[in-house]
Amino acid sequence: MKKRIVSLLLAAALLTGAASAAGEEGAAEQPDLDLSAASAVLMEKETGALLYEKESHQQLEPASVTKVMTLLLIMEDLDSGRLSKKDLVTVSAAAAGMGGSQVYLKEGEQLSAGELIKCIAVVSGNDAAVAMAEHLAGSEAAFVERMNRRAQELGMKDTAFVNCTGLPAAGHHSSAYDIALMSRELILHHPDIRTYTTIWMDSIRDGAFGLTNTNRLVRFYPGATGLKTGSTDSALYCLSATAERDGMELIAVVMKAPSSAHRFDDAKALLDYGFSAWSLVSVYPDSPLAPIPVLLGTVDQIQPQLARDCRLLVRKGQEGAVTTRLTLAQDLEAPVEPGQTVGELEVSVDGQVRDTVPILAAQGAGRLTVPRIFTRLLRQLLMAG
Repeated sequence: MKKRIVSLLLAAALLTGAASAAGEEGAAEQPDLDLSAASAVLMEKETGALLYEKESHQQLEPASVTKVMTLLLIMEDLDSGRLSKKDLVTVSAAAAGMGGSQVYLKEGEQLSAGELIKCIAVVSGNDAAVAMAEHLAGSEAAFVERMNRRAQELGMKDTAFVNCTGLPAAGHHSSAYDIALMSRELILHHPDIRTYTTIWMDSIRDGAFGLTNTNRLVRFYPGATGLKTGSTDSALYCLSATAERDGMELIAVVMKAPSSAHRFDDAKALLDYGFSAWSLVSVYPDSPLAPIPVLLGTVDQIQPQLARDCRLLVRKGQEGAVTTRLTLAQDLEAPVEPGQTVGELEVSVDGQVRDTVPILAAQGAGRLTVPRIFTRLLRQLLMAG
């Protein structure tokens, strides 16, 4: 029960920290970036804080940016062991017949899952996406059901998927905010996706078919880490762009830009603003946490430790305004459970509380029995003599 309470406290603290960063420091004070896109969002990966938004919940066609969700489900299956990069995938007639961006898969052709992931991430292969969807779920329709369930779990309230590719279809829509949510889930929990999204040029079929990344920021924007482009005649030009500098990774989403050049310019403007105006600060107690004495315990003391790392999103120039206040138990009475809350670290910026990190017991301590208390006292008396 105590462990469950601690888990709930940790979750609440994380949500509070992200919400306060977004609410107090984010879009309310955003600059005028004069973007050409109809909708846009800038989000910081670690905290999920929203740093800029423009019509962020407008439902629009996401085009091939849809494949962020396709890649998320693939990576979840990879990381869980349900899929291996070496698994051979047999291409169906349906997958081979996909239009739009493709790598011209043939019915019956076999490629490894790793090669198909590369085709999806680098050149947005619709045929590769459907081949993987069928391999993982039996059919594209079943895979799309998984996509929509996962979207609901992530709180993507503006989104409905009809296919795994982003090809135009009635009822297929998302929003810049929702795309940022699924992009964050992908890069935060599956960092290996960078293996594919940072590729500029590569090939498949033993070098016979070349691949060049549709996201030109990968080559031309310092720190770019991905993520996914998309365009159709009706969706116009969309992009979810990720980049990292000085340990902070940002997600810039652009929807319905008038041209390919405009979407990249808008994404660069968003990222440039984020990196110039914000920074992530690692926060620690002013001094090392001292051991806490344990009364009537099988051990004399336990070591306290922070429940999690504390990284605070602040505006540039505010780094020196971060302060901490430590509250720690003077002593504890046994028994002490591992993970028991023994204090907290309150983190403020300019006197305003921005985060509270629980402090936990690194190990447990049982309670001494009467015979063991007697034995300990006798030993102390003999040593004193």
